[in-house]
Amino acid sequence: MRRRAISLILAVCLPVLCTMPATAQDAATSLAAPSRERTTTIIVSEELIARDWGLSTDEWTRYRKVMQGPLGVYSPNLDPLTALGIEARSDEERRHYAELQVVAEARRIEKTLAYQRAYDDAWQRLHPGLERVAMAGGDMQTDTRASGRLAVFVKEDCGSCGPLVQRLQSAGTEFDLYMVGTGQDDSRIRGWAQSVPIDPTRVREGKITLNHDAGRWLSLGLQGDLPAMVRQVNGQWLRQ
Repeated sequence: MRRRAISLILAVCLPVLCTMPATAQDAATSLAAPSRERTTTIIVSEELIARDWGLSTDEWTRYRKVMQGPLGVYSPNLDPLTALGIEARSDEERRHYAELQVVAEARRIEKTLAYQRAYDDAWQRLHPGLERVAMAGGDMQTDTRASGRLAVFVKEDCGSCGPLVQRLQSAGTEFDLYMVGTGQDDSRIRGWAQSVPIDPTRVREGKITLNHDAGRWLSLGLQGDLPAMVRQVNGQWLRQ
């Protein structure tokens, strides 16, 4: 009788015990799945970002490591190609990143200029009688880069800036004017242009363009005070 009772107990308990490891395993698998999905998503995202810069995943990993060091402290907003180029371990590696950056920069400029043209067309349609201010954040004008067109840098509190612009305008010189320190406020450029005064007809025709400096003057690394007339000669910006 006792043996029969033990057999009945085992018969009832064993199926339950057999199912417990499977249930625990399913639960563990269920909990691990979201974590694996998140990890996979991060890896895929970084692969896509690296591909956008023309980099391999190993290069992207090195970029992240480089930016955790002193370079990332001194220059936290460096793009991957510049950072890897600065920290290149050989001349060949440095040339490789320089070439990648030239390709990426050319692509960016092409897109920016395409949008600048669309912006100019929209401005001409919607405000044909108003002086045009170039889109903030854009590059130096296409004509300036391509043909050595004159670029003139000025600022508001500059006694000699207005007279210089007047002389250029009277001589019929075509130029791109960049105003330093506008805070991207179009009204400050327009107000200064009216005070000079700059001929609005020449602005509408594109013979003179009005632009926010947006850090360009500093990026050229040229010496001296404003106003400054600069021109690109053999790929190098020089004061005139």
